[in-house]
Amino acid sequence: MTVTAEARAEERGNRRGLIAWAVYDWANSAFTTLIITFIFAAYFSKGIVKDDVEGQALWGYAAGTSAFVVAILSPILGAIADARGRRKPWLAAFTALCVVGTAALWFAQPSREWILFAFVAVAIANIGYEFGGVFYNAMLGDIAKREAIGRWSGWAWALGYGGGLVTLVVMLVGFVLPEQPWFGVAKENAANIRIVGPFVAVWFALFAIPIFLYTPDRPTTGVPVGTAIRDGIAKMASTFRNARQHTNAFRFLIARMIYNDGLVTVFAIGGIYAAGRFGMSQTELIQFGILLNVTAGLGAFGFAWLDDRRGAKATVMIALIGLAVTSLAAVFAPTAGWFWAAGAALGIFVGPAQASSRSFMARIAPPAASTEFFGLYGLSGRATAFAGPVTAAAVTQISGDQSVGLSTVTVFFVVGLLLMVAVKEPPAEPAPACV
Repeated sequence: MTVTAEARAEERGNRRGLIAWAVYDWANSAFTTLIITFIFAAYFSKGIVKDDVEGQALWGYAAGTSAFVVAILSPILGAIADARGRRKPWLAAFTALCVVGTAALWFAQPSREWILFAFVAVAIANIGYEFGGVFYNAMLGDIAKREAIGRWSGWAWALGYGGGLVTLVVMLVGFVLPEQPWFGVAKENAANIRIVGPFVAVWFALFAIPIFLYTPDRPTTGVPVGTAIRDGIAKMASTFRNARQHTNAFRFLIARMIYNDGLVTVFAIGGIYAAGRFGMSQTELIQFGILLNVTAGLGAFGFAWLDDRRGAKATVMIALIGLAVTSLAAVFAPTAGWFWAAGAALGIFVGPAQASSRSFMARIAPPAASTEFFGLYGLSGRATAFAGPVTAAAVTQISGDQSVGLSTVTVFFVVGLLLMVAVKEPPAEPAPACV
């Protein structure tokens, strides 16, 4: 069959939209890598709080606070967005919220007087990041062919780790290591570390532009805002009342709710743990982060084909086994060298666990309610996400030992793995898609 010029042009446009969608992962990864996990997290603990144990606990509470807000509201906002049709306005609003909250971190001086300010700014930025992810993830099922969802999800995660890698290198080479940081930034009052806030904000805003220009969105339904709110809430309530119709989806969401707690805790506290337990300097933390982003990117890219060929469930379960083993090895590593090795191995399984969870939901979400279901996906990722960081924080405070506190992540991975056994692979029938 001859392929017309119009068909080729449409295919190029679809591919351009998918690439632009994936670039958003490149954009927002700077926030989780530099702010939540490594540079600002360690600065908060050592520079602002000035106590590793208290800093790890407070940072866990900040992550838990924002997670609670996201858990409560994400399904409602998703259902409202489905009623209205378009997703980009929501994505733009929450991207802007994250950018503004992140930029404000520049003002967090290295003094305990700034603990509350930093706590609130990080919580606000994280809320914007997480809500944005609901609408971003929900777009995948509309723009990718069903048989390629796993690949595009994995490739986007790999691209995200690439973005984290590049931003870590820029911070290390441009602001942390040199005697005279770039752009005349001084080292007094940790300005060369605080610059991470504006830097991430600009990076996020700049590379978020392509998705708004090139990725197709659903057409607006014309439903008034007030009606959409009422209909969205009613629809979400109906979904919960008729949960038996979506048994497999809810089984998956419960399993993800548990194992994601472990991932959230690793991201929120991992950098602080490395700095406190092994005395890593800011430079060493960035180097460790670079290593993790390399292995995580390779894992997400490599497992992407396994997702499409063997299924998302199998990929998630393999990743969870790897996470359980390597997290335990990292937490109780006797030396910094062993910690580096275990952390690098852990990174390989982080990407597949996240990417294949997203592709699983994209395959099983009803097309007419995909944003609602990704809102539930956000709920599953955040409903008890406070439990991971808060549990680690509480155990850290009670035991006075960072290793004992962080070891709780392994329990979440193992329980999530056991719950995934009862989950069925998504059906193989093709679903509507734009590509």
